Amino acid sequence: MRDQPAKTPYFNQWETPEMTLPVISEGGSALLRDPLWRNSGAETIEDYARWAVNACGMACLKMILAARGEIHPTLTLARDCTDYGGYVVNDADASIKGLIYAPFVRFVAERFGLQAETVTNVETSTIPELLSQRRFFIASVNSAIRWPERQPPSKGGHLVLVTAAGADTIRFHNPSGHDRQSQADVTLPLATFDQFFANRGIAVGL
Repeated sequence: MRDQPAKTPYFNQWETPEMTLPVISEGGSALLRDPLWRNSGAETIEDYARWAVNACGMACLKMILAARGEIHPTLTLARDCTDYGGYVVNDADASIKGLIYAPFVRFVAERFGLQAETVTNVETSTIPELLSQRRFFIASVNSAIRWPERQPPSKGGHLVLVTAAGADTIRFHNPSGHDRQSQADVTLPLATFDQFFANRGIAVGL
């Protein structure tokens, strides 16, 4: 498996990583108990709880930027990305739609000078080749990938940061992993990853 030049820092999409299981069982309202919410860049804890459940893509971006020595609050990134159309906020029902790939690509290029492109119809077996051209791959997977032994109900809907891949295995950071084994440097067989992978994502180079 091809290794990255340097270890990629890990960040969870919640400020307190242990919040994953409460969020799974109770929904986003569980985040109203997150004691570290102010670190997110949110103005209120309610704003934090609303956004954090949609912030897997921004957590991936935070990890990419941290790999080159920059630390940005997750929800500050989300607000800035929204200005580019990366998220669509419906104030009527408080819903948030996103991450929308094309505006995100434009956002990271203009704001951070990152080389990014949307990729679709990506066969899992070609991810190693993709990483030989770009350093990272933000992959759309089912969030149940935190339990790889289970069969997912569908593919896609959640984003993880792929940092390395080889002929048989893949390594990634999962922003909503529920324990140490399912969070940073998760290594799975490519065949297992394929069960969750929606064959699309965003390739990013520094």
